[in-house]
Amino acid sequence: MSSLGYYVRIYVFYLLIAIVAVAGLLGLNLFLKIVPRETLRSPVLQMIGLIAVLALPLALVVAGSINYNFIRVSAHHIKVPRKSSALDHLKIAMASDFHLREQTRKSFMSAFVAKIKALDPDIVLLPGDILEDGRSIEGTAEFAKAFRKIDTKYGVYASMGNHDSRGRSDKLSFFEEAGIRVLIDNVARIDDAFYLVGRNPRRQRKPLSDLLEDTKTDLPILLMDHRPSELFEVARSPVDIQFSGHTHNGQLFPGNIVRKLQYGLSWGHKRIGNADFFVTCGIQGWGPLVRTAGYSEIMLVDVDFVK
Repeated sequence: MSSLGYYVRIYVFYLLIAIVAVAGLLGLNLFLKIVPRETLRSPVLQMIGLIAVLALPLALVVAGSINYNFIRVSAHHIKVPRKSSALDHLKIAMASDFHLREQTRKSFMSAFVAKIKALDPDIVLLPGDILEDGRSIEGTAEFAKAFRKIDTKYGVYASMGNHDSRGRSDKLSFFEEAGIRVLIDNVARIDDAFYLVGRNPRRQRKPLSDLLEDTKTDLPILLMDHRPSELFEVARSPVDIQFSGHTHNGQLFPGNIVRKLQYGLSWGHKRIGNADFFVTCGIQGWGPLVRTAGYSEIMLVDVDFVK
């Protein structure tokens, strides 16, 4: 679908909500009689109401489009047991749900890379939904080239998302070209300072206990899991921090309310037991280039490793 088609659909969506809301208020007024009928029948008031009903959805679409295209940084600072790691501090930049595709504007990746460079993180984590389509889409090589411009102490790591797992199997070659190391149900011991785990989003993925079976508990354990759907299971494991995406925080109001009910943590930071959980609402989104819930973000997590 064209970008214009997406904008029209979102406008109609909010227009219907506005009509239903007005109808509900008018129905409620029949019982409560807050506003006299004679006042409601005023041509001037009716014209103002019509303009408001038509203009408010348009304003939401315009504001949501601006919100979608402006990358913000949400900063967090936590403390994690050092265990036997010699590392005192780790600065992590996390972004997910790029959904890179033909509709992705040309300036997006350059803006993302510039933001990452300005933050100067030690490591970049990308927990899923990086490439939306197969390798046949235009611009894939440019996307990979942009990722390769990111230079950090420990590199760029990704786990697979549900969209990454769809379609062409040669998506993995994209990650290789982009200089991104993908962890699919495996564990990396990084510089003898911490473990990084990446989970498979598919249903046949390994149980977390099996995945961590050969992982010692001598170092902090960081986990990337695209969906934030097993928080309490992870909280009972040796994992110290989990990074997730997928929810988009609903992307479009009132979808954020639904996502909150579905996942519990649909955006932000929460500590459960001895583990810290971070869920980003995504740096882009699915389908419409509009965001009326949350904002396009990079999460910056400063971790102090303490005794």
